[in-house]
Amino acid sequence: MVTRQGTDGKPRYDVRYRDPAGVQRKRSFRKKGEATAYSATVEADKLRGAYVDRNAGRELFQVHAERWLSAQVFAPNTRAVVTSRLKNHAYPVLGAKPLASIRPSTVQAWTRSLSALAPSTQHAVYGHVQAILTAAVDDQLIARNPCKAPSVTRPRNRSPKITVWPRERVPAMAASLPERYQVVVPIGAGLGLRQGEMFGLAVEDVDFLRREVTVRRQVSLALSRQVFAPPKYAKTRMIPLAPSVAEAIAAHLARYPAIEVTLPWVEHDGPPVTVRLICHTRERKAINRNYFNTVWHTALRGIDVEPGRQNGCHALRHFASVLLDAGESIKVVSEHLGHTDPGFTLRTYTHLMPDTRVRSVRAIDGVFSSGCAMEVPSEGGA
Repeated sequence: MVTRQGTDGKPRYDVRYRDPAGVQRKRSFRKKGEATAYSATVEADKLRGAYVDRNAGRELFQVHAERWLSAQVFAPNTRAVVTSRLKNHAYPVLGAKPLASIRPSTVQAWTRSLSALAPSTQHAVYGHVQAILTAAVDDQLIARNPCKAPSVTRPRNRSPKITVWPRERVPAMAASLPERYQVVVPIGAGLGLRQGEMFGLAVEDVDFLRREVTVRRQVSLALSRQVFAPPKYAKTRMIPLAPSVAEAIAAHLARYPAIEVTLPWVEHDGPPVTVRLICHTRERKAINRNYFNTVWHTALRGIDVEPGRQNGCHALRHFASVLLDAGESIKVVSEHLGHTDPGFTLRTYTHLMPDTRVRSVRAIDGVFSSGCAMEVPSEGGA
């Protein structure tokens, strides 16, 4: 600490130190006690790894957010979605604020402004902002993440309860689709694939001998152009192939042989990848999801089912929850559907699980009715 005379003739106390990056810093105080306390705090923070430059937090939230966004390894579609969410729902309130000025109360007030959005959107936008502020903490721009303060109520993702189609609707839907697209129904319902995974399924992914299907890719969009990409979460998985599904795929291939389709990998200018797709258009191309959805809606109306989110192509994937009714474990169903967390599978489909109370009562009753019941000692017994 250095003592000097200020311009007003009074003493000033300069605390000089080097930050963790080795940069020389200085801060002046009018009172010696304040200077001493500050010096001790800085040294303690440096030892604990908690030092934060008080000037670093002056960076605006939007500036930091855009730098964070550019560093993320996102698929093109994901990057576009995250950018749009931040632009529409975070920047108008938080964008022009210095990072250090964003308090838990600031975050809570901003969270309330999201109330008109769908719960899933609220949850997603909040997650982006929390990740951005976590990066600011890691970069030592701010000391704590206000999104994680106990006083802040995080939006909950209240997904609507899944309603699984009645069994008779599945074959009816297949019959309502144009013949060349009917195989989508057994592939979706029998294998639990996502829409893009159905369209990206190739002959080489189906092992008819071992009765297995390997999910390696999906047809996705990058800047409105079709590309091949890894499955969601980049999670390749192997799925058992039921004989009836194998027969449906084989019959489809007899009528509509697989064709070679070449698309870029992940990015619109990525390296070309060629596979023999099972599902394809008359123009010998990969199926465009937007076009297929119009075909799907027409087929729904053909069986008197109202088009909507619950009856989209994803309804076939939910139909795979019949595995739960057959007694499969949550872990097996989670792997079948390609979920990263069995807990997500449980939260999504728990209301569809069979009631095991009767089975439990029968199991216990079986033990005690088979001669293994405990003997109750008589009152006079030792």
